[in-house]
Amino acid sequence: MNDDLTASDRLRIERRLEDLSAFGDDAAYTVARGLDAYLDASPEGRVLRNNGRHIVIQVATVVEKLPDAYKAAHDGVDWVGISRMRNLIAHRYDRVDDRLVFTALASRIPELLNHLGLRDAQP
Repeated sequence: MNDDLTASDRLRIERRLEDLSAFGDDAAYTVARGLDAYLDASPEGRVLRNNGRHIVIQVATVVEKLPDAYKAAHDGVDWVGISRMRNLIAHRYDRVDDRLVFTALASRIPELLNHLGLRDAQP
């Protein structure tokens, strides 16, 4: 981690990374249900979509709380894109493309976790 960070910053970052890892587990569980189930018009599909949207919001909320120095040390992450997706879901929910949210759950969140060293890269 960046040497410019205080011990307190490092502890907060560790807790936030643990949260991100847990949200990654939630995303993996949701994705494992499959795209068809996720997009289904049934109550289960609605619950999965709401869950997926909430996971993206949680990830973005944690990311927003990471210190700028930490983000700068991981400049390969699209920090702005994460925030924009959160804002779209939170404020323009009627315009959300659920296929894109599913893709974020299936690809973007695991890529983020891999980049941050929280998951092994997938083959």
